[in-house]
Amino acid sequence: MPAMETDLQDILKRCGTCQVAKSYSLPHSLYTPLPIPTSPWVDVSMDFILGLLKTQRNKDSIFVVVDRFSKVSHFIP
Repeated sequence: MPAMETDLQDILKRCGTCQVAKSYSLPHSLYTPLPIPTSPWVDVSMDFILGLLKTQRNKDSIFVVVDRFSKVSHFIP
């Protein structure tokens, strides 16, 4: 397996995308966990689902809202 590791390192050194995306800085501190919610709809997460096929009502994306406490989610076209 040492030959595979050497080959992989060689490929990564020549890959332009890998060099641009590579981070050279070290993390400054430990990750901080998100606070635990204590009641519904106080802490929500939001995201979009994009690039879907158009519906009959000309919608092509979904707005997603999730309550982190109860895990109830709403999907809004």
